Amino acid sequence: MKVLITGGAGFLGTRLAHTLLQAGTLRGETITQLMLADLVAPRDTVLTGDARVRHHAGDLLANIPTLMAEPWDAVFHLASAVSGECEANFDLGLHANLDTTRCLLDACRAQTLGGHRPPLFFFSSSVAVFGSDAAVPLPAVVRDDTLPTPQSSYGIHKFVCEQLVADYTRKDFIDGRAARLMTVSVRPGRPNGAASGFLSGLFREPLAGLPSTCPVDLDTRVALSSPANTVAGIVAVANASREDFGGRTALNLPALTVSVRDMLAALGDLAGPEVMGLITHVPDAAIAGIVAGWPSRFESVRAPRLGLVADTSFTAVLQQYVRDQPDAVGLPQARARLGLPPRA
Repeated sequence: MKVLITGGAGFLGTRLAHTLLQAGTLRGETITQLMLADLVAPRDTVLTGDARVRHHAGDLLANIPTLMAEPWDAVFHLASAVSGECEANFDLGLHANLDTTRCLLDACRAQTLGGHRPPLFFFSSSVAVFGSDAAVPLPAVVRDDTLPTPQSSYGIHKFVCEQLVADYTRKDFIDGRAARLMTVSVRPGRPNGAASGFLSGLFREPLAGLPSTCPVDLDTRVALSSPANTVAGIVAVANASREDFGGRTALNLPALTVSVRDMLAALGDLAGPEVMGLITHVPDAAIAGIVAGWPSRFESVRAPRLGLVADTSFTAVLQQYVRDQPDAVGLPQARARLGLPPRA
């Protein structure tokens, strides 16, 4: 089994690569090669030191002819320009999201028409496909049959690509699976251009001893998923049979619904007042407007059929972050409360 991950040097791509390599198989077949394609080379030396791993750096659209010169058995398409970037730079969003996905799908189609079996094609979509339109208001609870009416360029791109994946699947060019990811929190590393980025930075920065601001009302409710639960969902969707996945429509991954106020309370209970003193409330109308348009409650009958459930609490999400990133907790008092040894 030869696997390609676009966005393979990013946070989710790196975590997915580790998960696949540790499993050793995908859909019952041994993984013999894993290609990580991204704008930059991966920095994870464990990955790059694995004999099964190759990597390719550069603009994905420009590099698709090179990447797809050999057939792939599975493609995980995670790469995209994020929400804030797409609003700020319309052309960038079209290039990175629509044009690149269409070109990648066509390369898979050519592979199939050339005699190779249709590759598994996982497309990383987003709950940004949902919004409130004047003619179709967003319901209080989003279900599997809720009509997507995206209200941002990013959401439009994701929904268009979902439909392309469905159609290429209908034509047997690919075995396509689209899953809508919730906001992933807590992400390590540096902030990105996503409107939802504060839902990681609001916790990551104070734990590191850095100031952070909350741009939305504290009673804003959001739908979240931890990194581990998100990757587990991706792998489950990829491994599912066509029948178990159920149709060609994108699947909503499970969500933990929680208010920002309760998220901050969980942080305070775990890490203490020293961390909380680094957080200030600085409203940002642009971010608040985007986030307010996203659904916060989901009910699905499809995801549980694949064994997928939401995270149990935001406390559990924070504990996962601390386990995964112990060196990212900088304040001595916070480290003591979290049971971490003093930093050298």
